[in-house]
Amino acid sequence: MLGKLGDWTMPFGPYTPAQLVVLGGGAFVLIQTFSWWSWAGPVPVVAWLVSVWAVRGAQIAGQNPFTAILGVLVVLTRHPAGRIGGRTARDKQHSYFGGQFIIEPARAATPAAAAPAQRRPLREWRRPGRRRAW
Repeated sequence: MLGKLGDWTMPFGPYTPAQLVVLGGGAFVLIQTFSWWSWAGPVPVVAWLVSVWAVRGAQIAGQNPFTAILGVLVVLTRHPAGRIGGRTARDKQHSYFGGQFIIEPARAATPAAAAPAQRRPLREWRRPGRRRAW
């Protein structure tokens, strides 16, 4: 609410910011379009003053109209991916697989492999020359 600017008190005040915008914007429009509405007499001026009075408690979803408009602008200008930790969320950069593999020919079947497998200790299944990491 604005009712005082320095030592000057606004007449019929205090005013909300929305009322001041309608008051100033309406005055500008009425002055610029005087030739269009001058035949109507005081009706446009009275309509302008009634509109200033009507927006005194204007709220959009429980918010000040300026806050609501600012919120809409923020949503419209926001990155579509959103934010994570205050920064714009972006897709991770592509990383290419840098490994390699070797295809070896299959070993010929031996009679020992055809026999039923007996459970062997883990050490026999390891490749020779490898050390345990643990």
